[in-house]
Amino acid sequence: MASLFNKVVQFANSPKGKQVIRQATDKAQQLAKDPKNRAKIDDVRRRIQGGRGGEGPTTGTGTGGAGGLR
Repeated sequence: MASLFNKVVQFANSPKGKQVIRQATDKAQQLAKDPKNRAKIDDVRRRIQGGRGGEGPTTGTGTGGAGGLR
């Protein structure tokens, strides 16, 4: 596995690799500036970090947290 990593490092340090990385970085920054994409990014970040974003409890029972017990 180390040889694969070494090949990736060699490519990243090559002129072509640097060009590809620069293009990908520029494209990512361009996409991140779009408000729709920004909202998607923020939503995913909030879900990954465990925040609910004001959606309230989601128990999946539809009973307001009673758990379906009566």
